[in-house]
Amino acid sequence: MVPRSRAGLRFLGGKTGLLAGLAVPLAACNRGILDPVGPVGGAEKTILINSTAIMLAIIIPTMLATVAFAWWFRRGNNKAEYRPDWEYSGAIEMVVWGIPVLTIMLLGGITWISSHDLEPSKPLDSPVKPLTVEVVSLDWKWLFIYPDQGVATVNQLVVPAGTPLNLKLTSATVWNSFFVPQFGSMIYTMPRMTTRLNLQADRQGIYDGLSSHFSGDGFPGMQFKAHVVPPEQFAAWANGARSNGLALDAKSYADLSKPSSYVKPMTYGTVTPGLFNAIATKGGPPPLPPVPPATEQGG
Repeated sequence: MVPRSRAGLRFLGGKTGLLAGLAVPLAACNRGILDPVGPVGGAEKTILINSTAIMLAIIIPTMLATVAFAWWFRRGNNKAEYRPDWEYSGAIEMVVWGIPVLTIMLLGGITWISSHDLEPSKPLDSPVKPLTVEVVSLDWKWLFIYPDQGVATVNQLVVPAGTPLNLKLTSATVWNSFFVPQFGSMIYTMPRMTTRLNLQADRQGIYDGLSSHFSGDGFPGMQFKAHVVPPEQFAAWANGARSNGLALDAKSYADLSKPSSYVKPMTYGTVTPGLFNAIATKGGPPPLPPVPPATEQGG
């Protein structure tokens, strides 16, 4: 069994009850990617709406023209002119080819510009110092390591509102994909590789996170909650987490890495330095130090 701890979740049921009170109204208005809570998700929503509107500029006239042509050239309309020898019209060719070409150029321009503006590894412009979080996908759960705070969580991402997130991601097993729809920008996690993702959440609340890439039998339970709290609340949570006696070292990581699904959130008060780099480069933590052999006592 993987050890569980409630120490890191004190802010959920403590005196303030902040997140518990936010969970109810947010559950009723969660519209996923159409309800972004940060600049990246908001920019992606704008691209989605603009692209849809540009494509509708072709789709709607085409649908109307189909109905209009069917009605005009119906069998009972004697005004419709039958021209069996007609074969070419420059004006029609210009419309048929020109409008789609202009549409594709416009969509391509939007995609090109947004691809550079929203490049996942590009840091976000903000006067606030980014929070670094190291993310590891396991079978079938998520491990979040906070190197600056010296703590770690499982299936629970806690971040301060209005603070840029510098995410470093890898996989300890197979390919997966990290995605918090309301934050924006899904990105893959790959074994023995590190990807980077910069996000930000400005609205406090609890949001759904998941893996959007199938990874085996326990995939349906590979979900987590992203808690966005005020900066001072995050600092209090980190201090409380450090008082937790659980340590994420080679032995506890070996237990954690065993396949399991629907794992309840837990918090580690200490983390072995270099754990993420060891997972990303070697696929696992540094080996445990050898146990010295027992010495025989003379009689």
